Amino acid sequence: MVEDIKKDANTRMRKSVEALRHELTKLRTGRAHANLLDHVTVPYYGTETPLNQVASVSVADPRTLMVQTWEKKLIPEVEKAIMNADLGLNPITAGDAIRVPLPPLTEERRKEMTRIVRHEAENARVAIRNIRRDANQHLKALIKDEHLAKDAEHRAESEIQKLTDKFIQEVDEVLKQKEQDLMEI
Repeated sequence: MVEDIKKDANTRMRKSVEALRHELTKLRTGRAHANLLDHVTVPYYGTETPLNQVASVSVADPRTLMVQTWEKKLIPEVEKAIMNADLGLNPITAGDAIRVPLPPLTEERRKEMTRIVRHEAENARVAIRNIRRDANQHLKALIKDEHLAKDAEHRAESEIQKLTDKFIQEVDEVLKQKEQDLMEI
């Protein structure tokens, strides 16, 4: 039972870190990367479809993305979807492809994005601490039901704390890396 609680906590904490990484890929750092447009959706035969399912996104150069739609009639829809994605990007149609130049970030925008990144990291830390709290409550419930000895509970709590520390350190590393990317000119 204790192993199940630890396994569950480990899985949920890992998912929190992955959710943070996924959330941070949406933030533009000034360098082009294909994941930047992952959350953009395009109306395709009446259904909102992710861009990567109707086109291929590649990096043309460090400041430009290239979007190749699989159907030529989708070009205006994709262009409109990118503009409406609130990324501050202005796509340019070049024949049957769409070029998406990434403007350089201003110092003010970099600082604002750093604040956003720190806020997201803090949300991930809070989620990890909540998972620790839930796991500890499950352990206390086992003691109450007399399925677990007091010393086993202390041992399990310390192992869960080690897990928590490990994942919070991982969040800090992700934060540090993203801040470094943001401040790089």
